[in-house]
Parts: sequence; C-alpha cells; structure tokens
Amino acid sequence: MQRQEHKLDASNIPLGRLASKIALLLRGKNKPDFTPQLDQGDAVIVENIAKIKITGNKLTNKIYYSSSRHPGGLKKIKLKDLIDKKGHAEVLRRAVHGMLPNNKLRQEMLKRLTIT
Repeated sequence: MQRQEHKLDASNIPLGRLASKIALLLRGKNKPDFTPQLDQGDAVIVENIAKIKITGNKLTNKIYYSSSRHPGGLKKIKLKDLIDKKGHAEVLRRAVHGMLPNNKLRQEMLKRLTIT
C-alpha cells in the first residue's frame, strides 16, 4: 500500500474544521477502497499552526479535563492556559485524537501526524 503525504496550511482555519479534515485523511476515508478495520490512511503535515483560528469564547470557556480516577484527582485546564503551557500543537493533537476511532489503530494513525 502506498501512503501519500498531505501538506495542510493551518492559517485562518478554525480548529475543528482542520481537525476533522486531518482525521479523515489519517483514517483513509477519502479513498474509494476504505475499510474500517484496516489502517489505510495517509501521512499529514500541518504547517503554520500558530496562525490557527479559535472562534468564539473558546479561549476562556473551553476546559480540558483529565482524571487520575482517584478521589479528588480531577484536573482542569483552560484552552488559553494549555496553549501557553504546551503550544498550539498539543491543542490540535487533542482535537484530532478525539475525532479518531477509539481502537487499536488510533495511536498508529496519530504517529503519521506531523505538526510544525
């Protein structure tokens, strides 16, 4: 199987729209011979991630949750704080991660995502 490379420019594109396009390419749903149980997706390179568009009040209102599954182990971080701490690349990676299927192929698909 031949994997193609797709280069995407993130300038002035909303976060969710870019993430859904990336997830589609990583999964291979754009190909006529798509099979859900096979990893037939392509590699994706995203450029100009610092110029991504975040619409509405998401910078202050969107909250990412993580839990250690122990009592009192719930952690919250706002989108603005996550960008300051880890950068735009982590925000895009989390968005794409949420749009990929929750199975054994997810990590293999995410390895083909390069964010510059």
